[in-house]
Amino acid sequence: MNARLERGAPALKRAIDLVGAAGALAVGWPALFTIALAIKMDSPGPALFKQARLGRGGRVFRIWKFRTMVEDAPVVIDENGSVRNDRDDDRHTRVGAGLRRFSLDELPQLVNVLLGDMSLVGPRPDLPEALEFYTEEERQKLLVKPGITGLSQVSGRNSLTPQERWHLDSVYARDASIGGDLRILVKTVTRVLGRTDVYKP
Repeated sequence: MNARLERGAPALKRAIDLVGAAGALAVGWPALFTIALAIKMDSPGPALFKQARLGRGGRVFRIWKFRTMVEDAPVVIDENGSVRNDRDDDRHTRVGAGLRRFSLDELPQLVNVLLGDMSLVGPRPDLPEALEFYTEEERQKLLVKPGITGLSQVSGRNSLTPQERWHLDSVYARDASIGGDLRILVKTVTRVLGRTDVYKP
């Protein structure tokens, strides 16, 4: 972990993660239940979707999301190792398209935060296949836990190339601080409400 977070007490970051995730789940469980019910009523298949992602130190974990695509939809991976994410993807269900628009499909990752696999703020976790595409600098993103939101999410998100996102992720990993995390969380709210950069251009 980088020096700034060591001086700023990683225990404080973990405490913020636990309080934030637990509080959001406690307050938001009716909405989460309603979303899950809407997914089940809209299309066959489970309400939740899990997928292997790269965590801190390159450890693979299972990320949780609300299912936004038809059951058993194939994962389409671009030639650079990133997940295909297009506005007019015919794999999206009707409810799933709406969830994607407001990033509500990411909410189950609050459970990943409680489990310690993720943080509220950090680099977005990539598929394991992306590891072979990282440069030495970009591998620094693996020094910290991945996050539900992060520097690349509030700096362009899906309008960025994978290399631009990975560079920002490595910058975050080197310079992470509690104050920086709080600024990213505030910016995330405005980005989500503005539905900015949800899909690749």
